Amino acid sequence: MVHLTRFSHSYVHELSGGMKQRVALARALAIDPEILLMDEPFAALDAQTRDILHEELQEIWAATRKTIIFVTHDIEEAVQLSDRVVVLSARPARIRRIVEIDIPHPRDISDPRYLELRDGIFEEIGLAHKI
Repeated sequence: MVHLTRFSHSYVHELSGGMKQRVALARALAIDPEILLMDEPFAALDAQTRDILHEELQEIWAATRKTIIFVTHDIEEAVQLSDRVVVLSARPARIRRIVEIDIPHPRDISDPRYLELRDGIFEEIGLAHKI
């Protein structure tokens, strides 16, 4: 599921950052949990690798239908991957708003509804999104 079969005999130091994230995901899936908690899993990756892993995570979700709680500070990532985005306040964290992402997967980031949802979350946290 994580596309690492040909690296099954590699050492950790021989893997890229994206491969290490795939290993972490495989380890989590191996115990067949009901819920996956992913805390900023792609934050340290380059944009291209992050996009690839977004697609792969969506494929894994489609195949397993696991509930995934995905923590991110990246609003684009949240809207692209999530069915629901929980916007938190600053410390102490409180729920400010829950946004239902009512557009089908895979998401077209140029879709007007996608842009409306994304921009609404940026406004909620007090940032104007600049493209």
